[in-house]
Amino acid sequence: MKNCLSKDLDLKGKKVLLRVDFNVPMENGAITETSRIEKIIPTIQLLCEKQAKIIILSHIGRPKGKVVKEMSLKPISEKLSFLLKKKVLFNSSSIVGDTKFEIDNISDGSIIMLENIRFNKEEEANDIKFAKKISDLGDIYVNDAFSCSHRSHASIDAITKYIPSYFGLQISQEITALEKITNKIEKPVTLVIGGSKISTKFKIINNLIKKFDNIIIVGGMANTILKHMGKNVGKSICENDSSALVKDIFENSKKYNCEIIIPSDVMVSSDLNGIGNEKDVDAVMDDEMILDIGPKTISSVEKIINKSKTVLWNGPAGYFENPNFQNGTKKILEAISKGTENKNIFSVAGGGETVAAINNFKKSNSFTFISTAGGAFLEYLEGKTLPGIKALNQNV
Repeated sequence: MKNCLSKDLDLKGKKVLLRVDFNVPMENGAITETSRIEKIIPTIQLLCEKQAKIIILSHIGRPKGKVVKEMSLKPISEKLSFLLKKKVLFNSSSIVGDTKFEIDNISDGSIIMLENIRFNKEEEANDIKFAKKISDLGDIYVNDAFSCSHRSHASIDAITKYIPSYFGLQISQEITALEKITNKIEKPVTLVIGGSKISTKFKIINNLIKKFDNIIIVGGMANTILKHMGKNVGKSICENDSSALVKDIFENSKKYNCEIIIPSDVMVSSDLNGIGNEKDVDAVMDDEMILDIGPKTISSVEKIINKSKTVLWNGPAGYFENPNFQNGTKKILEAISKGTENKNIFSVAGGGETVAAINNFKKSNSFTFISTAGGAFLEYLEGKTLPGIKALNQNV
């Protein structure tokens, strides 16, 4: 990427509009998980060191162009100040002349966060006039919000037409990691993919089948395949109308010589709070639900991961929220982590449930790269061009 934020840029006294994604989970006004904030700190610290005037643009929730008190960024500005050990000013005004005056008068190396950009209906409309108004607040623009870059919004897309624009440190790392796992692959390469619906991950599987050696399908997605193969999945999460998708996946796997791995044994229970019983996939009863992969499947998956040079993980193996059904997810995580720590595997993990599982087992430092991007992460893996990335590349 040619237009990356670098240590060579002279930014002293320059007003830098920094678009980030601080859309973090909150309960009763308190932030419950801070990884998205923590990931942006290196970019902010670099800008502070360069004595730039940092203007942070972000959002939380979906206020639909209206001011919603519970979606204010003020608590997030306070959390950022705590993490940086540095004062973060907060501007609660709408983007008007007063905001520009306040920004112009902050000192070099200072940080000011503006109120939720989605309080303005023009943001999600990718309104050109609104984008120009935002651009007038700064001298340069930095996008460090990969997780928002699949959106054609004013502070992501249209703004790049009016101001010199750069990729931030975090977004650069994200793109580099995803390029390495999709285009600059070291083989053998394995995808471990889970989730409740195969229909939502179908495009990812069919895009990666052409490049990957192994695709391990677990979770509710595997139940759909098992049912397609004539197995009884009882009360398990399952899609009944996805036979054409499953058929397409297996036809493409043969065409591109990619092995599809599904569970041979599972852990079942009559309800989510159960203890769990180990069963072959041929022995599931009508009143049972599949909630994890079994030990034989775990052993097969571990062997495949141990032979891989590159691993992408998206989606847990089972209902890991119940300790009785977390073994599959835990063992997959441990196998990938061990290979990564021994420098044998280049590993990338992403998706909300995947990140939650990694945090649950305290393995956040055991992957080459962990994406918190959600929708943008999945759309990139589908092979889509993300508007925010395209905009930056077009306006070099």
